[in-house]
Amino acid sequence: MGLKRTKLLGIQSVSGIATVGILTVGVTNTGGPVGVASTTYVRGVIMHNTGLATATSSLYVYPSGESNITVGQTAYRLARVDIASNETFFFEANYPIVLTDRETIVVEVTAPALTVGGSGIGSAINYQILGDTDI
Repeated sequence: MGLKRTKLLGIQSVSGIATVGILTVGVTNTGGPVGVASTTYVRGVIMHNTGLATATSSLYVYPSGESNITVGQTAYRLARVDIASNETFFFEANYPIVLTDRETIVVEVTAPALTVGGSGIGSAINYQILGDTDI
């Protein structure tokens, strides 16, 4: 199969303290003309805090069959970073992360550690997934 250079998703905004699955392979429609994402190759994720204070952002890849995404599970975490208001963080993999049927990209916004400051409340973090999908 060939790869389709397309927008995997539009910008996904997560407000307040939350854990959200934003892309599930085989379920989620892509932002481009491909339709439902099949095998997907994630090259990176851009995270930008548009909120009022520092928040902690985490990025996870959940395996197929894992249905509990109400709280981030550290066994699946790829990145965790404190992002101050109006700051941007780039997560980039040296080699694309291959996702197959029903694997899910999950993001989490939480309050940062007390030593960092900020409450996480009033936070809004935008996520943009960069990559390709099979057509």
